[in-house]
Amino acid sequence: MSAKILKTWEEHLEHLRQILGEFPDRRTGDNTSYSMEDIGLGAFSVFFTQCPSFLAHQKTMEQAKGQSNAQSLFHLEEIPSDNHIRQMLDPVPPEKLFPCYDAALESLRQAAHLESWRILQDTLLLALDGTWYYSSDKIHCPSCSCLEHKSGDKTYYHSAVTPVLVAPGHEHAIPLRPEFITPQDGHTKQDCEIAAAKRWLEKNAAQYAPLQATLLGDDIYSHQPFCRRTLLHGFHFIYVCKPDSHTTLSNWVNLLQRPHLGTVHVRVKVGAHFHTYAYRYANRVPLAEGANALKVNWCEVTVTDHKGQVVYRNGFVTDFKITDQNVAAIVAAARARWKIENENNNTLKTKGYHLEHNFGHGQEHLSSLLAAMNILAFLYHTFLSFTDQNYRLIRATLPTRKTFFDDLRALTRYMLFANWDALMDFMMRGLEIGPYAKPP
Repeated sequence: MSAKILKTWEEHLEHLRQILGEFPDRRTGDNTSYSMEDIGLGAFSVFFTQCPSFLAHQKTMEQAKGQSNAQSLFHLEEIPSDNHIRQMLDPVPPEKLFPCYDAALESLRQAAHLESWRILQDTLLLALDGTWYYSSDKIHCPSCSCLEHKSGDKTYYHSAVTPVLVAPGHEHAIPLRPEFITPQDGHTKQDCEIAAAKRWLEKNAAQYAPLQATLLGDDIYSHQPFCRRTLLHGFHFIYVCKPDSHTTLSNWVNLLQRPHLGTVHVRVKVGAHFHTYAYRYANRVPLAEGANALKVNWCEVTVTDHKGQVVYRNGFVTDFKITDQNVAAIVAAARARWKIENENNNTLKTKGYHLEHNFGHGQEHLSSLLAAMNILAFLYHTFLSFTDQNYRLIRATLPTRKTFFDDLRALTRYMLFANWDALMDFMMRGLEIGPYAKPP
């Protein structure tokens, strides 16, 4: 965890600049017109503003006004070209950015923003999932994975495991250190994702296990080797468990009767009608065949609407002992896993961050480093949602995330702001909110 707690966006921006200044620099001699700080901040500003043309607009502004928002908002001294940025960042592994991820999380933790996220014996829910962030039929590099089609065509792609903190009833997802999937992981999604998730555990258990975290994952995680690794590294787990891929457990459960098979029914009002939640659970059932099989606790939920139609059914395995009193909470925690798709991956891909866009591919680390910067920008926006009252008020007033960033792009293209607070103040004044709200 970060030794110094960074409380404001300006402090995090200065920390980011410090980390970027430590990026490896292969230049020799006098060929250092731009610092690594400016090169890194130039790339990051594109993702933070969700504006691929941000640097071009700021160069135009600098020529006209002698200064730009790249300097005042992001503290660049000089604005490098896009090609120079790509060339200089290609050798930099994405792990170099991880101290920024850690500092943002620690700031939220120290400010007690995560306390209301705790559930199930005071744990935080940490969801794992794999996602693509680049694909092409032609452009590829040594770090690309390759999917070969029956036609003989090939799709080259990059993907990553993107862990996030989630919680039932909370709209945000908080990105953590990603793990990038590389060719040695294999060529199928399951092999790639699981191999990367195992590496993520090895590398990051010391960082995240002290949070008292419970890992969430889909069916590919709920197999004996990964469950054992999860426990070995100090995490709890709740993983999706499908009957087709867990026949031993499924057959075992189907033979159980009371008192070894628990059942709970709950009616929940949804709109004008009630849904019925039917839970079944059993403790200490074998996850696989064999005398040394890991014993897990299993539960299932079937949700039916007022017409008796099944609207949702799923099963899960966990190391938490299941009771009548906690089975609903365990299932609610397990179902929070969807937030990694909706609040994280889907937001990054379709809500302005353009995660799957090819911002630059390179031959070494460029694609993964830029993806890490993009996710970091999302993390900083989430940090601002928790800690910056003005940012939160403006985001709540504007109808969508897209509207906010459309306004941000337009304002920073045509107007010069002294700092972030000045930009937020201008937007509040224009919207007539906060200190500029008209009296009723």
